[in-house]
Amino acid sequence: MSNSSTNLPRERISRLREMVADEQQLPTGVRLVAAPLRFVGFWAAVALPFLYVPLLFGGLQASELTVFVALVALNALALVIGHNYARS
Repeated sequence: MSNSSTNLPRERISRLREMVADEQQLPTGVRLVAAPLRFVGFWAAVALPFLYVPLLFGGLQASELTVFVALVALNALALVIGHNYARS
């Protein structure tokens, strides 16, 4: 069997990362939307961990566990979106 089929998705992902990292290659409409999304993503990634404190302070009940997992997932998404914010 050939490894070329397994390398194809990796090549596409690496090309997508290069295109997104180089903002000049993005179309103007995407650039206009990407900048505010990065801003919100960055600051959400900074602020969301402060919401963990009240949940963890009182101990996690069964109903709070779902909220905690959702907060962690949202924080991970915010980290990915805001990753390149204010890079020079």
